[in-house]
Amino acid sequence: MGLTIDTAMLYNRFMRAEIISIGTELLLGHIVNTNAAYLARKLAETGIDLYHQMTVGDNPLRLYESLRRTLDRSDIVITTGGLGPTVDDITIRTVAKLLNRRLIPKGVKWLRNKVGTAPGLIAEHKGKIIICLPGPPRELEPMFANDALPYLRKKSGGWTLLSRAIKTTGLAESQVNAKVKDLLDIKPPTTVGIYAKLGEVTLKVMSKAKGKKAARRDIARVEKTVVSRLKNNIFGYDDQTLEEAVGKALRKKKRTIAVAESCTGGLVSSRITNVSGSSDYFLMGTVTYANKAKEKILGVPKEALKKRGAVSKEVAAMMAKGVRKLAGAYIGIGITGIAGPTGGTAKKPVGLVYIALVTDKKRIVRECRFRGSRKEIKFQASQVALDMIRRNA
Repeated sequence: MGLTIDTAMLYNRFMRAEIISIGTELLLGHIVNTNAAYLARKLAETGIDLYHQMTVGDNPLRLYESLRRTLDRSDIVITTGGLGPTVDDITIRTVAKLLNRRLIPKGVKWLRNKVGTAPGLIAEHKGKIIICLPGPPRELEPMFANDALPYLRKKSGGWTLLSRAIKTTGLAESQVNAKVKDLLDIKPPTTVGIYAKLGEVTLKVMSKAKGKKAARRDIARVEKTVVSRLKNNIFGYDDQTLEEAVGKALRKKKRTIAVAESCTGGLVSSRITNVSGSSDYFLMGTVTYANKAKEKILGVPKEALKKRGAVSKEVAAMMAKGVRKLAGAYIGIGITGIAGPTGGTAKKPVGLVYIALVTDKKRIVRECRFRGSRKEIKFQASQVALDMIRRNA
């Protein structure tokens, strides 16, 4: 008796998908291709491997060649755009020519468009699958979710690909990499990737398994190891933002906060108040840019400004103390620095920022030296300030 093979697993492993986005406006960058991002996420959830994405202008010949090449290398081809209320639009006409079917009236599953006028379709041809969807997202998304996705789930044999984003701050990418280097080398079906952006490093754990329960179990096992190594540098998961984590920490301990900003120009206050319900803990934010404002509003002594300079750890602490007293908050934050690109000196270069956190029990001042544009320096300063609040709420 021969070796038994799980045919669903075998089929799924070789089930490769490709997206062809149709539209000259997409090709020229006049419109952002949100459809491709949406479809990529949904295909991953269904356990189907997306190998390629392509954008083609409104040209029948180029579309025909793109479809032909795509069908040679992929099992599933999903097109977006180029559809209209009649069957003689570019996509339907080109697919019919490719499949040698006269406007494909038979052998296809037509997908009803409940929002617009252009129908979609699903066609099977020589073991390959072609799915044509309209271009407007408000038409494409419900059509794909209600009709095409259930069809693909049956074809995928119950496989799914889930992911978990573990978000960190306070460590450089190289530092995070050093702590989880062995995990980055593990092989499928569970993998770990590292992704860095300004002020934040994310580890993404992905698992492909037969069913969501098995995938979640595999992810949880790796996540436990990551958490044990990165500890409090982890501020959140998936779509959670740092400001949301700050709000959660403040609300949990019933703390209130006030912020005095100079070089960040109100960015920290803005990020804190981006969170719904932030009025529970955020009492006051002030931008004391000029020295006179620091004196009159926050009570920073003129002598301190003259002797230490506005950009100094002493002034940052006085700003934090002053705004805390003014608002009657539990935590006071003071930020002062040089965002550039001008204003720096040899002793106090562009990117030098002092961030102070003051309560009735502690006084913490961090000296930071950031690099980048003015906007990037301001953001990095706000990131550090928020992380200080999260850790010391």
